[in-house]
Amino acid sequence: MPKDVILTPEGLANLKSELEHLSTTRRREVAARIKEAREFGDISENAEYDDAKNEQAMLESRIAQLEDKLRSATVIDASDLGTDVVRVGSIVHVKDAGGKSTKYTIVGSAEAKPAEMKLSNESPIGKALLGHKRGEEVVVTTPKGERKLKITKIDVVK
Repeated sequence: MPKDVILTPEGLANLKSELEHLSTTRRREVAARIKEAREFGDISENAEYDDAKNEQAMLESRIAQLEDKLRSATVIDASDLGTDVVRVGSIVHVKDAGGKSTKYTIVGSAEAKPAEMKLSNESPIGKALLGHKRGEEVVVTTPKGERKLKITKIDVVK
């Protein structure tokens, strides 16, 4: 049973775009590689053919994953969200104990990109921030130890 996937409208568009690209352009490219590799002769000892077939299997697996995510996706509408409490779709401004300010966007796990400060609602920081209000201090247990973060502002993804 697939778990619910929470997406922002941008995340939904990105998944649909990736699925479209993989199921059209990439499928054709891989099929052409397989056809070309077959022309080399005996496929039982043909590394190019094996490589192309493996790529095809990985591609079909990724397509199936994306279709599954889209089937079980719940799209959150940022316009329905308030700025009173941290939710999926919130942009949260926090200050740590050292006074360093950071801005996190809380997204579903399918959209998480920690390098871009898009944190999953299932990550330690994302989970700790959910449900809290501006001015509250939260304690986050991370692999590096506990961190205290004070929520200074809550916005919504536009």
